[in-house]
This record gives sequence, structure tokens and C-alpha cells, in this order.
Amino acid sequence: MKQMISVIAALTFFAATPAAAEFSKVNSAEEFKTIVVGKTLTRPLVRIKVSPNGSISGRGATWDLSGNWTWKNGYFCRSLEWGGDDLGYNCQEVKASAGKIRFTSDQGSGDSADFSLR
Repeated sequence: MKQMISVIAALTFFAATPAAAEFSKVNSAEEFKTIVVGKTLTRPLVRIKVSPNGSISGRGATWDLSGNWTWKNGYFCRSLEWGGDDLGYNCQEVKASAGKIRFTSDQGSGDSADFSLR
């Protein structure tokens, strides 16, 4: 009986544990726009809007951010200014999951940043 209770408890735990969100690569500008247009990309202290016409606007911490983006060879390529500082041009791999989006700098070989889509 004790073994049966342990098995039931284990099955209940695994059934209640959400599966890890799997991110899928975004391959085109059209797919990217479908995911982000009309949404705000958020993470702690950061709010960003990415428009379909290629502009980026928002706020990070206490500073405004702005920039431009284009889709090039399967990557989100952007120029960005934050608080008056030029963060430069970078092409980033984009992956998405339900309600989340991940940008990885240097065509997927650099640092990543995850955002919630609201």
C-alpha cells in the first residue's frame, strides 16, 4: 500500500509540473511581425515596442530607447540607442514560445535576453 501511495504521489507531481517552454526559431520577418506587432516586449524594468515599419521604441530602467530594425538573412538586425548611448548594430537570432520571445546576439552565438509578450 505504501508503495502505491508513493507511485500516485509521483504521478501527481509530474502531472502538475508544467513542461519547460520550448523555443522555436523565427525564420522570417512576416513570422516575427505576427508575434510582436501590437505587443509590448517586457522584462524587469524594460518595456519595448517593435513596429512593423522598422522602428523600435521603449524604456529601459529610467532611460528611453529607440532604434530601427530590419530582417536580414534569417536574423533580426537592429541599431539601438539607449539613454543617449549608441548600442550599435547587431543581428540577432530570434526564438519564440507561448507568450515569450528570446533574442540572442551575434547571430545566435552571443548573450540572450528573454522577454514576455504583453
